[in-house]
Amino acid sequence: MARVKSGDTVRVHYTGKLEDGTVFDSSVSREPLEFKVGAGQVIPGVEQAVAGMEPGEQKSAEIPPEQGYGPRRDEMVAVIPRDQLPADLDPNVGQQLSVRQQDGRQFSVTVTDVSPAAITIDANHMLAGKNLVFDLELVEVL
Repeated sequence: MARVKSGDTVRVHYTGKLEDGTVFDSSVSREPLEFKVGAGQVIPGVEQAVAGMEPGEQKSAEIPPEQGYGPRRDEMVAVIPRDQLPADLDPNVGQQLSVRQQDGRQFSVTVTDVSPAAITIDANHMLAGKNLVFDLELVEVL
């Protein structure tokens, strides 16, 4: 059997967990994840872990923030005064909002605090700054 190398398209079952074992995503009850190794379609740590695997092989990979969703960055948290928000917006902690930049690009933020005067939003990925564990099973190389 051929081992996975950069440029191969693979199908992988995965379960992503936090260090404490909390599962944040899994493909086990659905179709395997398909991606091209080396194309940047998944986080770098998963690409690196899959490289060299053979179909049917299983492994667990510990992935630090630098190889996952990056470090948590304080500059991506902002406090927005209520008078700068749309009048019909009634934000709640945990709510996802879409924000449009001056250049027209949009991105998602999470409301992390709400007060009568302002809301706090966080543009960090929810897994930024976290050490992750991925249980991987290489289903096939296409």
